[in-house]
Amino acid sequence: MKVHSNNLKNLAAEKDVGVDQLAAAVERVGLKGESAAKAVRNWMAGRDHPRCKPADLRALANTLGVPVKDIAKFTSEVRFHRGSPLKARLVADMIRGKQVAEALEMLTFSTKRAATNIQKALSAAYAEAEQNDVDDSMLYISESRVDEGPPIKRFQPKDRGRAHPILKRTSHITVTIEERH
Repeated sequence: MKVHSNNLKNLAAEKDVGVDQLAAAVERVGLKGESAAKAVRNWMAGRDHPRCKPADLRALANTLGVPVKDIAKFTSEVRFHRGSPLKARLVADMIRGKQVAEALEMLTFSTKRAATNIQKALSAAYAEAEQNDVDDSMLYISESRVDEGPPIKRFQPKDRGRAHPILKRTSHITVTIEERH
């Protein structure tokens, strides 16, 4: 789960809740005083540093008097997928903006190799959303992104003692789902 910064800012302005009140709500071991206020300001600005934990999201939601689903994005990541980012992006582009049920069906019947890992990421984000009582019919994929991972380096022996490099590409797959308002 990640903080949806725009929703957090808007709800805090609506409810007339300041950064200090939100910081007091999320105080815990390792996040006290000024560091808690700094963390809340970062979350409102869209930066996820320090990483917002589910307990922090629940505390923010309780302070604002709204359910967690109103200020959260449900994100899942599959790192080091053994496939090129270019080929995985074809599948990620195919599901972006779709309803979750429709996207899961598309991925089930896709012949692309990356579809299985994208389906795993989508299922994990969906399970996280279900834990927070989100309406299934309103869920859509707001972000599906494929970033380049580190290549695995191999060499192919050639004639006269030469070696040609082979780069086996990897990719990082990120899927985020949100509730449509």
